[in-house]
Amino acid sequence: MFEKLRSAIKSFTQAISERTLSEEEVEKILWNLEMELLESDVALEVAHELINRVKCEVIGKKLERGTSSTEYLKKYLMNTIFNILSQAKPPNLIDLIREKRAKGEPYVIIFLGINGTGKTTTIAKLAYILKEKGLTPILACADTYRAGAIEQLSEHAKRLSIKIITQRYGADPAAVARDAASYAKAHNIDVVLIDTAGRMQTSKNLMEEMRKIIRVVNPDLKLFIGDALAGNDMVSQAKEFQTFTNFDASILTKVDADVKGGAALSITYITGKPILYLGVGQAYSDLIPFNPEKFVKSLFE
Repeated sequence: MFEKLRSAIKSFTQAISERTLSEEEVEKILWNLEMELLESDVALEVAHELINRVKCEVIGKKLERGTSSTEYLKKYLMNTIFNILSQAKPPNLIDLIREKRAKGEPYVIIFLGINGTGKTTTIAKLAYILKEKGLTPILACADTYRAGAIEQLSEHAKRLSIKIITQRYGADPAAVARDAASYAKAHNIDVVLIDTAGRMQTSKNLMEEMRKIIRVVNPDLKLFIGDALAGNDMVSQAKEFQTFTNFDASILTKVDADVKGGAALSITYITGKPILYLGVGQAYSDLIPFNPEKFVKSLFE
């Protein structure tokens, strides 16, 4: 009997206590938030797609009067970014290594990326972490082209008291990687860490050679090493390496060098692959697990 009256009262109450986000208001606020993303080194295509996704979902939303539209949309965008990063969950590396070792096989990790990203140093840092966890790693220098590559990795092996497998410069990189895996199995070693030659993503011949190494050793984990300072170029590299290798996860280096963090969001969004670690310094201990929640907060500080 009183349904129409109750409905009218409810509509009136909502009208004075709620307001609707208009397209014009959303456009203005999200434009500013997109600028914040770009200033944080998020790739243009990623920032644009994220903003469009949020815009489509929030126009017409009802907010309580007095609620800040800017804060609401900012929080909504942050949650969207967090969900993207959280869906790409990194593997529990230590558990995976121990599972493989329980079967009597060494766990094989190959490191991929272009020259200058800090690949060799990152390998040494991961070897340090593995030793701290009570595991025994071995290094393999499958970078048989770059002058000084063997000496650089050998110096890290010496400092860390780790066995290294090398051959002469110009040797077949796949053969070096295979020898290291065979040695590890024969000598009860837990993990094989394979350093590869840095190669530009535009060099098809070198990328095909990298495919050969992967076919020969069939690694358990393929890690892309990206320079966080490279910005949009790193995203381009990651796309191409994903096409050729379908890598499993990434490690970002040089994050301590005044990086605003956008590269992490860009590479995760573009590839759908998780970030395993961040390189935050020169010491062997300066390799830390990636924390999505902390990262999202840093984007809008």
